[in-house]
Amino acid sequence: MENKTFTPEKITELKENEVFVFGSNEAGIHGAGAALLAKQRFGAKQGVGYGLQGQSFAIPTKDERIQTLELDKIKVYIEQFLSFAQENNHLKFLVTKIGCGLAGINEESMKNIFTLLTIPENVILPKEFKEVQ
Repeated sequence: MENKTFTPEKITELKENEVFVFGSNEAGIHGAGAALLAKQRFGAKQGVGYGLQGQSFAIPTKDERIQTLELDKIKVYIEQFLSFAQENNHLKFLVTKIGCGLAGINEESMKNIFTLLTIPENVILPKEFKEVQ
């Protein structure tokens, strides 16, 4: 059965088992947008560009020079994240519209990446990244 739940538009607090998934850069400079929120509220650590940090999970959409990554490279990071999420099914991952803010990637391109992949039940996507039947 298709999950009709979506990531909330604005996340200001998390339940104990929830993780805020945000777009970052490979250098782990969390200076703006969702990355800054992750650092200020959900435990993201400066200098860590990928992975679980506190109640946040960083997925790079920019390189260490803060240039937008190629979609193929972002897809690899997303695949690694989805494997991690599947192995940690006691957590619920709330994916923000990664790549669609400061990285400047259009929502359709990001949706296309997620549509190609198997999404574990504990990963909640924004409605813009899901096929709505």
